[in-house]
Amino acid sequence: MQKRKLGNGGLEVSAIGLGCMGMTFGYGPAMEKTAAIKLIRDSYELGVTFFDSAEAYGEANEILVGEALAPVRNQVVIATKFGFKDGIPTAGFDSTPKRIREVAEQSLKRMKIECIDLFYQHRVDPNVPIEDVAGAVKDLIKEGKVKHFGLSEASVEMIRRAHAVQPVTALQSEYSMFTREPEQEIIPTLEELGIGFVPFSPLGKGWLTGKIDTSTTFQDGDIRNVLPRFTDDARAHNLRLVSLIGEIAQRKGATPTQIALAWLLAQKPWITPIPGSTKLHRVQENIGGATVTLTSADLSELGELLAKMPVEGARYNAQMQKLITPNK
Repeated sequence: MQKRKLGNGGLEVSAIGLGCMGMTFGYGPAMEKTAAIKLIRDSYELGVTFFDSAEAYGEANEILVGEALAPVRNQVVIATKFGFKDGIPTAGFDSTPKRIREVAEQSLKRMKIECIDLFYQHRVDPNVPIEDVAGAVKDLIKEGKVKHFGLSEASVEMIRRAHAVQPVTALQSEYSMFTREPEQEIIPTLEELGIGFVPFSPLGKGWLTGKIDTSTTFQDGDIRNVLPRFTDDARAHNLRLVSLIGEIAQRKGATPTQIALAWLLAQKPWITPIPGSTKLHRVQENIGGATVTLTSADLSELGELLAKMPVEGARYNAQMQKLITPNK
């Protein structure tokens, strides 16, 4: 698979990564561990070298990522995250330097690795100056326990302030044809500062795959059950957009999923999406997005389509939104 560089520190990753959250968290029952490990290893064999975990996805997530990648540790990039009290998003934020160090040591132990390749602040903590956060990670980098510093869902102000203390290698935030807010200020800032961008939910939490319609139901524990964009009315509206993307995909001999990922890759050469999956054939399909070439005419057509058909529904409900907007 093609490789891409994130930031200015030499971090090279596969053009398409693998988000491992859904294997244990957020989308219903956890995968059986043996199956999850096999999926991760098969993904590596297919060319994926960038794997994303977090303390917040549960201890099991980091353990399985570490175990799965142990045989190829030196050939892959492992990212994980800190930022919540006791690793529980609903418990609130905790990015105190002491807690950051505790999470780093915990993650190293769980994954049985000597160094975290990319260590993100999962969400900005309004109670801890971002300079203190960056300083704490800088100390871990000096000690050889972390290689690169990342932020997630951070504002332009927070990115600049953190970057002034310790260069930020990558920002992880939601970005797709379904969620385009980063285009306004975030992406220009990242380009100016030389910071890579790692979009999560690059397929709109599955919506852009074309496999979801108004009759689709989700398992208990699936976050889409409470997301405004997945209400009946929003689905009916947003189906039109997905249908038209599907028409473009058919012309290109690709799937809607592959068009969505190719569109992201075409935005900037330092963007690496991390679609999640629990099925190998979906990983294979996602990887195929890196082989689809969108011409300027294709991108123009998609741009016009997106401008004419804005997405219906907020990406999070009010309670969840509080976890991503404490940037001031």
